Amino acid sequence: MIKSFFTNLVSLILLLAGYIHHIDWLTLIGLFALSGALTNWLAIHMLFEKVPGLVGSGVIPKRFDAFKSAIRDMMMAQFFSQENIDRFVNQSTQPNLHLAPVIEQVDLAPAYDRLVDVILNSSFGSMLSMFGGADALTPLKDPFIVNMKTALIEITEKDSFKTLVQSQIDQPEVMADIRNQIETIIDARLNELTPQMVKEMVQTMIKNHLGWLVVWGGVFGGLIGYASSFML
Repeated sequence: MIKSFFTNLVSLILLLAGYIHHIDWLTLIGLFALSGALTNWLAIHMLFEKVPGLVGSGVIPKRFDAFKSAIRDMMMAQFFSQENIDRFVNQSTQPNLHLAPVIEQVDLAPAYDRLVDVILNSSFGSMLSMFGGADALTPLKDPFIVNMKTALIEITEKDSFKTLVQSQIDQPEVMADIRNQIETIIDARLNELTPQMVKEMVQTMIKNHLGWLVVWGGVFGGLIGYASSFML
C-alpha cells in the first residue's frame, strides 16, 4: 500500500528531524504519528496474515468457513428464493439468461454486515474496538457491495452457469428441484475456495481503502503529539 508506506516514511522523517534538531514539538508529532500509522498498519496486516505470538491475527483466512457460509446464505436468500425462481421461470422462455438486472437491485448490505460480524466476533474484535470498532470498517461498505455485485454478475454470465440453470428450466418435471440444483452448484463452487482465495478476494475488494486507515492514524497521531507538546 503506497499510502501506508509514505505515511510511515513522513512520520519517521518528522521524528528524526525533531530529534536531531532538538525540536521537542516536532519530535512528539513524528513519534505519535509514527505510532498511530504503524499500529493501524499492523492491525490491517493482522486481518489477512497470521503473526506469530499475536492472538487474533489472520482472522479472514481463519474464519473462511463462516465467510463462505455468509455468501451461500446471502445468494440463496436474496437471489434464488423459491419466489424469485418461480417468477423467473414463468417469465423466461429464451436460452440466454441475464441475471445482472436482478443482482443490481438486490441489497447486499446484509452480506457486508455478516462479514463485519465475523470480524467483530473473532478474537480480533477486541483489538479492532480500540480503533472505532465496526465504525472503522464503514468506509469499506460501499466498495465491498460494488465489488461483490460485479463478482456475482461475472459468475452468472458464464456459459457454464447459464447452461446448468437452463438445463433445469427445460425439464418441467424437475422444476420443483431447481432451487436444490442451484444450491448444489453454489455449494460446489464455494467448496473450491481455499483460505488463501478468500483472503485474496476480500483483500482485493478493500485494499485501496484500508490504506486510508494508516493515513488517518498518522494524521490524528501527529495532532495528538502536537497537542501533548503544550503539556510538557
